[in-house]
Amino acid sequence: MKLYSYFRSSASYRVRIALNLKGLPYEYAAVHLLRGGGEQLQADYRRVCPDGIVPSLVDGGVVLQQSLAIIEYLEETHPNPPLLPSAPADRAYVRAIALQIACEIHPLNNLRVLKYLKHDLGVTDDAKNAWYKHWIDNGFSVLEATLAGDPRTGKFVFGDAPTMADLALVPQVFNAMRFNVDMQPYPTIQRLYDEAMRLDAFERAAPGRQPDAE
Repeated sequence: MKLYSYFRSSASYRVRIALNLKGLPYEYAAVHLLRGGGEQLQADYRRVCPDGIVPSLVDGGVVLQQSLAIIEYLEETHPNPPLLPSAPADRAYVRAIALQIACEIHPLNNLRVLKYLKHDLGVTDDAKNAWYKHWIDNGFSVLEATLAGDPRTGKFVFGDAPTMADLALVPQVFNAMRFNVDMQPYPTIQRLYDEAMRLDAFERAAPGRQPDAE
């Protein structure tokens, strides 16, 4: 397998965790999202991913995009250890948490949105950071209430083993802390992050451990 990744990309981070949890070796192909105007937009990478986003996973003759779709593919092709519960309702719950993060929180704060705010709309760094923190707080307040109030929350988002939901949660918390978001209002989210980061699969997937880390 070959993973096209950027060390700080939340979506790439999710897939790195999944590959590590599944024990799947892979080649790391760095795609720098800032250098030269963004290597993801250059012709060589566009031939892999016409959308010009990361991550992309190449598995033999199969080329996959979109992190949660890649994780579902890995779950179906390498089912152990499972990243989804066995009961349909529980699987839907885990998917919903992952999608809440990946679709409701992350898109408002990803790199291309922040670049557009700064370079196209001309907002100041302070205003850009205020935008980031507003949408993190907006999303995390809902997520905290859900996780704190659901009896299925254990050491991890669902029970005592990591699932797809944790793969989405950990990168989002990492980014929030990187932007100095106050995590004190979100003790359940912080606890789940800390628990996950005790696992080697999560720690090895961290941005600072990647070959292109700066």
